[in-house]
Amino acid sequence: MVDEETTPPEPERLSEREAEDRANRRKVREGLVVSVAMEKTAVVAVVERVRHRRYAKTVQRTKKVHAHDEGNDIRVGDRVRVAETRPLSKTKRWRVVEVLERAR
Repeated sequence: MVDEETTPPEPERLSEREAEDRANRRKVREGLVVSVAMEKTAVVAVVERVRHRRYAKTVQRTKKVHAHDEGNDIRVGDRVRVAETRPLSKTKRWRVVEVLERAR
C-alpha cells in the first residue's frame, strides 16, 4: 500500500463581492405601522403593486407583517423599512431596520 497523505480540501473562498451578495439576499420592504399593541412588536402593512394577469390593470395588494422593534420607539402611522430575518417567534419573521418618516 502506498502511504499518501491526504490533505483536507480547503474551505471555499468567496470574493468580497460574493460574500456581500450572500448576506444581502434577505427581502427588504417599506410599509406603514398599523399597530404597536405588543411589546417590541409592530404590525406593518406592506403595499405591493402587481399587474393583473388577465386584465393588465395595476392592483394594490396589502400584506400585514409582524416586525421586531428592539427599541420599542415606533408609533402607529410611522413609515418604516423592514427586513426579513430568522424566525423570532410564531409570527415574527421581519425586523424594523429604520424609520423613514415619523407620524404627525
